[in-house]
Amino acid sequence: MTEIDIEKENKAIAREYKELLSISYQTLNDEDKKLIRKAFDVAVDAHKDQRRKSGEAYIFHPIAVAKIVASEIGLGPTSIAAALMHDVVEDTDITVEDIERMFNPKIAKIVEGLTKISRLEPDPGVSLQAENYRKMLLTLNDDVRVILIKIADRLHNMQTMESMAAYKQAKIASETLYIYAPLAHRLGLFNIKSQLEDLGLKYTEPDVYHAILSKIKETKEEQEAYISLISNVLKESLDKEHIDYTIKGRPKSIYSISRKMKAQNVSFDEVYDKFALRIIYSCDEHDEKFIAWKIYSIVTDHYRPSPSRLRDWISSPKSTGYEALHITVMGPKGRWIEIQIRSERMDEIAEKGYAAHYKYKQGVTEENSLDIWLNQLKETLENSEANAVDFVEDFKLNLYAKEIYIFTPKGEIKSLPKGATALDFAFSIHSEIGIKTRGTKVNGKLVPLNHVLNSGDQVEVITSPNQKPSIHWLEFVTTARARNKIKNVLNEDTKKTGEEGKEILQRKLRHLKVELNEKTVNELVNFFKLKTSLDLFYKVGIGAIGNQQIKEFVSFKNSNSFFNFFKKNIKKSEPVEVIEKTKLDVIVFGKEEEKLDYKLASCCNPIPGDDVFGFVTINDGIKVHKNDCPNALSMQSNYAYRIIAAKWVDSSNQEFNATLKIIGIDSLGLTNELTRVISNDLTVNIRSISLSSHAGMFKGEITVVVPNNNVLKKLIDSIKSIDGIDKVIREYSK
Repeated sequence: MTEIDIEKENKAIAREYKELLSISYQTLNDEDKKLIRKAFDVAVDAHKDQRRKSGEAYIFHPIAVAKIVASEIGLGPTSIAAALMHDVVEDTDITVEDIERMFNPKIAKIVEGLTKISRLEPDPGVSLQAENYRKMLLTLNDDVRVILIKIADRLHNMQTMESMAAYKQAKIASETLYIYAPLAHRLGLFNIKSQLEDLGLKYTEPDVYHAILSKIKETKEEQEAYISLISNVLKESLDKEHIDYTIKGRPKSIYSISRKMKAQNVSFDEVYDKFALRIIYSCDEHDEKFIAWKIYSIVTDHYRPSPSRLRDWISSPKSTGYEALHITVMGPKGRWIEIQIRSERMDEIAEKGYAAHYKYKQGVTEENSLDIWLNQLKETLENSEANAVDFVEDFKLNLYAKEIYIFTPKGEIKSLPKGATALDFAFSIHSEIGIKTRGTKVNGKLVPLNHVLNSGDQVEVITSPNQKPSIHWLEFVTTARARNKIKNVLNEDTKKTGEEGKEILQRKLRHLKVELNEKTVNELVNFFKLKTSLDLFYKVGIGAIGNQQIKEFVSFKNSNSFFNFFKKNIKKSEPVEVIEKTKLDVIVFGKEEEKLDYKLASCCNPIPGDDVFGFVTINDGIKVHKNDCPNALSMQSNYAYRIIAAKWVDSSNQEFNATLKIIGIDSLGLTNELTRVISNDLTVNIRSISLSSHAGMFKGEITVVVPNNNVLKKLIDSIKSIDGIDKVIREYSK
């Protein structure tokens, strides 16, 4: 690099630093600026010889992360300083002790938390990614700022991935959609969540992303004109009431439009609420609710609302602290539009989440603020003994969940995720109440423990000191907190029974002149086809494995066939690279495009022409999944090291089953027309057909045999063209 280049780079670094100070969400005094300057100097010196993949000086990354922390998340000088130094312990010779000596224990602890997330030794047979997520989530118990800075770090990495290899982009984007975007959502960071989702889609489904982006650009002028039309009508009435307000129109995120298209099986043009109008008003805090409903009245005077689409998060704020009125109204030209009504305070909390909470609480600072919603989030972390992947899946259960509001017998309100049951409610009151639950009443009537609750229900829990959870309770709950508590109690009982079973087994084997050691335990586990030694001891403890079975094991162990049996079962538990050779050789794997044996995954039923990837399973060789398989994100995020690139090649001599679900308006001759199109027009064989009609509505499920995806797409288009057909959806195995 030339001297001039270095000089330009140094000037650019200085500009970025000055901008960091100017965009800070909080007021910085001289001491704060000195702290940030010192952290900046340490980071510049520590990273002076490092460069990113793009070639730029590494220091631009921590500055960018600090800017996100300062402006978009709204944290103060402690967090800004920690963000500037978030990589120095991991990437340089500086230690946590050095940072504590140079700064203070708070900053050192945050940097240490960020470093711990990045340093984890892999465990054989364990998902390293899931362990990393577990480690990161557990830092919530120490300091939430660790997570917030990590989210900022991930956002900047997602914004600057262009120079990375495609497979790395897909892995990082999958992780982002799997864990980081839901976390940002749960922590109230709406803007960051939307950016992470859109960028995640850009690298996991680039064709979908660019197609929607192109459509948004094409319709931008039309949307702006439509928003202006509505805004001008509302402005006149709002001005008459002397309300201090601003109106903003914004398109829905690319990711949310994509989800609607998939969920409703519609095209971009058929998604009716692709943009929203936001009315943000200024007033004293005690007038907020009154003015919100006044604006609601003005809006509904002009445009008819959809009663089923009113969302009142002012009377009952979300557990993230989000407050607003959302109404969907029928606008001009017969089009639905969502209108969001927020005060400036509500808008700030919606954008900044955690940071805005303590700004609006008297005497509360960044250092001592932990809100109720954060404490509720922490409760899902209590069961740290679970398998790492199960742990993360349980944690994610509540991250995106919509909320319902339930009343206690005394009239207090509890927030629960939509789909929660009466037993979930019992555990939300207190763990001990949940464990001792004998029955539940909803609105005065006795209901089963798995009764699904609705907003506004009043729930009474009936307890008994002798009640204990059973394994079936896991089927009765949906919240991570309840599941974890039930598992903990069951595990304690299982361990106690297992200890008793181990003693029983030892006595019985001693009587049969067999020593109970590690080798014998492994042989027993394989003989009875169990997973762990605890399973073995537990089954002996409850009598499921008795004298006769143990005698059969000893007899088999002493025979010559045991060695082959044991060897065979051990081999089954090891990773297998390829399976028995099959005739199907139309998929190739990896950069070298090798022909390996594989099976098609039943969860998404890929057929030739689908974009696919290979997944190396533990017991079943390579399974091939579609890129948009429902399980793809989880696999890419938790087991990226077992993903191999795959693609279809010559498929001309193969045939595959595809099941289509068809919905439409019943009419005379529809069945004949349907079978004619399938069999005659496209010479596609029908393997099975099921058709029914009720109250003028037609439903059908047809399984056809097709050579590849192109023929299937043509078939779907032809069926859609039949008069009366509303939807044609390709079905996948559940």
